[in-house]
Amino acid sequence: MNPTLILPALNHLLAQEPWAAEQLQQHAGKVACIEIAPIALRLKINAQGQLDSAADDEVANVTIRINPSDVPLILQNKERAASYVKLEGDADLAQTISDLGKNLRPDLEHELSKVFGDIAGRRIAQTSKSVFSTLQSNAQKLQENLAEYFLEENPMLVRPSQVAEFAQNVSRTRDDVERLMKRLEKCEKARSDVG
Repeated sequence: MNPTLILPALNHLLAQEPWAAEQLQQHAGKVACIEIAPIALRLKINAQGQLDSAADDEVANVTIRINPSDVPLILQNKERAASYVKLEGDADLAQTISDLGKNLRPDLEHELSKVFGDIAGRRIAQTSKSVFSTLQSNAQKLQENLAEYFLEENPMLVRPSQVAEFAQNVSRTRDDVERLMKRLEKCEKARSDVG
């Protein structure tokens, strides 16, 4: 991936939050590689706590691999994002990047006010947040409705409790069959001893 497209936005965000640049300054000179197959973003941290593009021959101190199919799950639940990510390399740098990912947020209202003015920027930001919240709520409702449909109305999915109950029934039936077989063997043996 061409980092020149994303670097200015990331550095702008870092410049607005001095604490973030300070955290990155502790890792000056290190290279982080973020892979979301087939894209790999290679970033080098400079002495000011900003990001530069890293050369392909520079060895990454940390590699963060994300499966593309997990991106929606990460965006949906940022607290569990670490469980979807594979890390290799410098754990301190990976933790710093994780902290920045959780805590660094663009100030949409401030950015819009630069372009449209304070009042319009505030209203656009509020409307955007409202629309996003509505979309999230609708997506959640759709997900719940689809799950209910596939579980209840057109059973293509099975509830975990039903699977566990089925497994218990299979185990109980197997045990009953084994006991019955042993009784039959005893009856056969007793019959052959008598006969």
